[in-house]
Amino acid sequence: MTSYPAQPFPGKYVLFDVDGTLIDAVDNQRRVWATWAARHGLDPDEVYRVALRTRPMETFAAVAPDRDPRECLAALHELEDEDVRSGVYEAFEGASELLSALPSGRWGLVTSNYEHRVRGRFVRTGLPVPDVLVDAAAVEEGKPSPVPYLLAAKCLGAAPEECLVVEDAPSGVMSGLRAGMTVWGVNAPVAVDGVHRHFESLSEAVPAILAFVSGTPKDSAA
Repeated sequence: MTSYPAQPFPGKYVLFDVDGTLIDAVDNQRRVWATWAARHGLDPDEVYRVALRTRPMETFAAVAPDRDPRECLAALHELEDEDVRSGVYEAFEGASELLSALPSGRWGLVTSNYEHRVRGRFVRTGLPVPDVLVDAAAVEEGKPSPVPYLLAAKCLGAAPEECLVVEDAPSGVMSGLRAGMTVWGVNAPVAVDGVHRHFESLSEAVPAILAFVSGTPKDSAA
């Protein structure tokens, strides 16, 4: 495992990824991409494999280079918006408890999705929406670039070293690390390379995250 130095304590802010971290949307994402792939006569498994590690426009370039990327994106957006309205998904255990307990102005969301979909899913799952929400439209460079997390920190008025990133995916973990933040991984049986601390579930991480934000070193050490 690659070694990254842990960031100095105290950490007073926390930035969350959304899909796979706070909301269980894996089946939804796979279904949306499978439907999109079927419409274009492509292998759904291969399309999803590429989509997991790239942004949509990059995915289209890789799996459908002969198609108009704008039309591809429009079709994908249609499917994703319909999923927000009718898809079946839920928040991970501990998400509601955690977000409700965090102080206002001390946390935000950083997602590769779009704000209106995040808000729609949060309404349906009963999760509170913070003031700071950095989505795909807010940045030109997405994860694993540090830009999304650095923008979120700036919006919160926080220095990177004051921020904790909670992620489930390698690209998000790398984004947080490149931003100079402490990064914890959740919802995976094996730690993502580079994380400072690993939890198999979000619910397991709740006490440590709250301690980190409140400034309790003994419970928050990496």
